[in-house]
Amino acid sequence: MTTRRTRPAPRPPEGTPPPAELARQARAVLAHAVRIAHWAADGASPGAAPLATQALERAAAALELSPAQIQTGWDRARLAGLIELHGDTARPGWRLRAWDRDDSAVLRGWVALFDAWSLVHAAPEGIEATAVAEAVEAVPQVLSLLQLSAGPVTVPALLDLLGQRVAELHEERCEVPYGPPQQPAPGSPATGQPEDLNALLLDWALEGLAAVGALTLGAGQATLTPLGNWAVWVKLEQICVAAQSPAGNIEQSAADMLLGCARLTPGPARVEYRAWLAARTVGSAVTELLAVARGEDALLRGLAFEALRVVGAPAEPVVRTVVSEPPLRPYALLWLAEYEGADPDDAQDVLSREEATWLWIDTAAAVADHGETGLLVRHLDSAVQGTVPALLDEVRAVGHPRTVQVLVALAAAHPDPALAKAVRRAAFQVHTGGA
Repeated sequence: MTTRRTRPAPRPPEGTPPPAELARQARAVLAHAVRIAHWAADGASPGAAPLATQALERAAAALELSPAQIQTGWDRARLAGLIELHGDTARPGWRLRAWDRDDSAVLRGWVALFDAWSLVHAAPEGIEATAVAEAVEAVPQVLSLLQLSAGPVTVPALLDLLGQRVAELHEERCEVPYGPPQQPAPGSPATGQPEDLNALLLDWALEGLAAVGALTLGAGQATLTPLGNWAVWVKLEQICVAAQSPAGNIEQSAADMLLGCARLTPGPARVEYRAWLAARTVGSAVTELLAVARGEDALLRGLAFEALRVVGAPAEPVVRTVVSEPPLRPYALLWLAEYEGADPDDAQDVLSREEATWLWIDTAAAVADHGETGLLVRHLDSAVQGTVPALLDEVRAVGHPRTVQVLVALAAAHPDPALAKAVRRAAFQVHTGGA
């Protein structure tokens, strides 16, 4: 038996302020955003994004800030999870409710803003989206150099690193141009040399990171703030956690990773989810998990939403979008209820009777495909109907595509001949379309 070698987690940089001091600095960065979030959450503003002109003017007058400050604070409040949009209504996010008493919630909110720096500061006009995406992908190396230097780094040194990383990305993707190169429009920033384009993108990235409080800019140089230094350390720690995936699922696809976690208890499974997530960008991980959830395997559908619970706040906007998809709706509603603070035992209350029945069938399908017969029989006790005849009546009406297979499997597994006969009859009726 071989022993898995693990990489030690990085230590916080020397001189890193204690969490309370970091939280104080994060509160200062987000001070306007918090004021605007309280104003919006009190019902004084429609939940539009961006804010309508009238809402901007009302907020500016109420908070004695300029319309530009209001719009910036509004965007930051949304990105940091201080407010949540539900249609045209703005509601306080859990971080806003915990803002004054929970330093960890404050720091998580600031890290969410830090991760979204490229949304806070708009990219220069006239540059292709691919070039912008490459710059965003190269920024972690720029931040690592800033942290390793433990002080100011000159812009030329950062530009050289950015150019090297962009070239590596091209090489990794085997990008070989075919045919004559396309000429950008005259006057576009892309008409210059690659060095000019990289310089423009580096300036944009540094300004964006400075805007969220991650670094300060001086004459031809940049320096990480204590918050920025701490955030880079947090990211490095996540990479080390990913490298220590106990079950070795880090390099697997989402589907294979979830299957690998299917036999684990909740605690070890969450460790695997965190390791897998830490090795990917949040956006790509959420997209891949939801693609698996849309598949035919009900077990993977449930596990995908368990992994999304580990993602937390960054997954919330995307989970809201899938509420309109019938196969995912019950899972998404439960996820959102727990995200908003509902006790997991009470979260089922957000489901309608039909949605709860759909979820019961979907879970039964997962058990039938991957579980034991005894577990399928015990699953009867979790039905909201309370009696088998009532359950069968509603199961027939709900229209789940796996209804027949679930009922057949349940009839075969149940030890009570009379009940098994009733379940088989219901399966036949669903199959033939009878009443």
